[in-house]
Amino acid sequence: MSDEPTTNDTKNDTTSDAAADERTFLCLVDSSEEFGPTLRFACARANNTGGRISLLYVIEPAEFQHWLGVGDRMQAESREEAEEMCQVVSDVVMRRTGKMPTIYIRDGKAHEVIMDLAEEEPSLSVLVLGSSTGDNGPGPLVSHIVNKMVGKFALPITIVPGGLTDEEIDSIT
Repeated sequence: MSDEPTTNDTKNDTTSDAAADERTFLCLVDSSEEFGPTLRFACARANNTGGRISLLYVIEPAEFQHWLGVGDRMQAESREEAEEMCQVVSDVVMRRTGKMPTIYIRDGKAHEVIMDLAEEEPSLSVLVLGSSTGDNGPGPLVSHIVNKMVGKFALPITIVPGGLTDEEIDSIT
């Protein structure tokens, strides 16, 4: 994979040769309730192990694509939203860990993108996902990965319960 951004893949690689030996925690960026505790957990683990964070934002395919111009506009808006959100989250990671994260923005279905990235990037060490606290189970991504990909996945997976408080996260990391 090239370090040059393309329309389907953006990588802001801020790692150095020294960083290649660090444990890297891959955290999926989204707007879910469980994202906050998941990011806090990943940052704390990175701090406590001398590791770093990689952020992944997945732009899911648009369901409405009747007109090419509308689809293109929706895609451009989704990418802009992804870049803005990753910048905000990157600032949080920088404050919490003192290290700039690597940022990936990719198009596709989340479980496929995560699987591909884990295979492509040998620097990744652990996938950190948040589990939903709702009545419908841990969430579609966690369910899919645990039920269908567990034996095929290239990384260890840490699942952070979404209902953990900051104090609980701090005490277990």
